[in-house]
Amino acid sequence: MKTTIASLKKGEKAIIKDFDADIIPLKLLEMGCLPGNSVELLQIAPFGDPLYLDINGSHLAIRMETAREIEVECIKN
Repeated sequence: MKTTIASLKKGEKAIIKDFDADIIPLKLLEMGCLPGNSVELLQIAPFGDPLYLDINGSHLAIRMETAREIEVECIKN
């Protein structure tokens, strides 16, 4: 089973490993959502969608549907 941004818990950090570029919106790629970049789950909206992330210093919110498509590798704190 692959680990995705959607499976992270609040405060967890990870490195983006892989995703299908055809599914991910171009705006996310432009904001640094690229393989090798770090990601931290900062906050989850009250109903679980969207997720508020820090990706290499850029703060952005993404939908759970998109977060399920971005594979990550967790960083041990």
